Amino acid sequence: MMALYNQSPRQPVAGAATGRFHYAWTVAVVTFAVLLISAGVRTAATVLINPLEAEFGWSRADISLAASVSILWFGLGAPLSGMLVDRFGPRRIMIGALALIASGLGGLLLLNTLWHLHFFWGIVVGIGTGAVTNVLGATVAHRWFRTNRGMILGLFSAAAAAGQLLFLPTMMGLTSAGGWRTAIGGTALVVAVLLIPVALFMRDRPEEKGLRPLGDDGSPEAARDPLDRPRQIPLLEALRTRDFWLLASSFFICGYTTNGLIGTHLLPHAIDHGFDGMLVASTVSMMGIMNIVGTLASGWLSDRVDNRWLLAMYYAFRAVAIALLPFVMDMRGLLIFAIIYGLDWVATVPPTINLTAMRFGKASVGTLFGWIFFSHMVGAAVAAYTGGVMRDMLGDYTLAFFSAALLGFIAAAFSVGITSARRMQAAQS
Repeated sequence: MMALYNQSPRQPVAGAATGRFHYAWTVAVVTFAVLLISAGVRTAATVLINPLEAEFGWSRADISLAASVSILWFGLGAPLSGMLVDRFGPRRIMIGALALIASGLGGLLLLNTLWHLHFFWGIVVGIGTGAVTNVLGATVAHRWFRTNRGMILGLFSAAAAAGQLLFLPTMMGLTSAGGWRTAIGGTALVVAVLLIPVALFMRDRPEEKGLRPLGDDGSPEAARDPLDRPRQIPLLEALRTRDFWLLASSFFICGYTTNGLIGTHLLPHAIDHGFDGMLVASTVSMMGIMNIVGTLASGWLSDRVDNRWLLAMYYAFRAVAIALLPFVMDMRGLLIFAIIYGLDWVATVPPTINLTAMRFGKASVGTLFGWIFFSHMVGAAVAAYTGGVMRDMLGDYTLAFFSAALLGFIAAAFSVGITSARRMQAAQS
């Protein structure tokens, strides 16, 4: 059971009181809200395409380019945000990111030329959403929680799926009722309002509230956090380690087998095989629901199971599911795939963050996981393109799915090859 209170047998840090609700939970709620809203904003691209085509007569390629630019900046924003979070703290980054997102959405309300779309959505919103990802969540979790970190990381990872589930139908409904400007304006207002609780309640470190991290009872044993390091590990030093490349390579494959291939090509694959598009969309919603369940469960497990073997299991499980996808020929089978695959979609995030922190220290999580996350987005971009190429060349996605399954098994092998927590601790002692 997760502790809600910081029960300290020793004298607490000045200003703290024993037995009261720990402020870490307030920080966690604020962080969850920011991650959820940011993920929800990213779904707007899907809603905007048809209305913008109808109003301005722009081509699908022109509009899609803005979405592509936004994805690029979103991917690049993660490592840059990681470095800035490590230096300036999560609170300032959240405020700056939300201000950018609100400004970008507000700029879209004045849209009348194509470059406005590329600038406000592609660049401004892309940078803003890229600054508040799981990289920021990892920093918050490792600064504020000594125990239950995996569960908190799972909660933050689930925020992305929850944001998409909540915002996509809401924005579609607002667009149908009042047009796309109503949907964008309403979203901009939500983002702007969120600035208030962030400014009032977000704090960078427990010490700012006179507290220790939740789970640190002040004992010498608790004070020796195994994730503490005497210094922050710079990127160039991490690049010379085998573990960094194993983490980055496996996460590249994670992006390849999720956002890139399944996220981009599942719907057209199903339509190619005669499935109804609306029914397929409903299975995607089910996938999102199971995504939340799987991510929360993964966070819980990552506090209790060797994270290397947990990752290996996830990648192998995903590989089997994708390998079977070409043989799914009815809605029942597709729904079963959505449930099974959805459980695994973001489950890799908590153990990957934990392994990064174990290997390089919690002070380096923001920067280094930011670059590992960037490798994920590169993998997604590669799969989105090569999946389409294979479909055009061969007439279906079978080779794309089989190749992704093979990569999934390779990622499982990479995960097992990461240095174990016991060996990491022995090397540091």
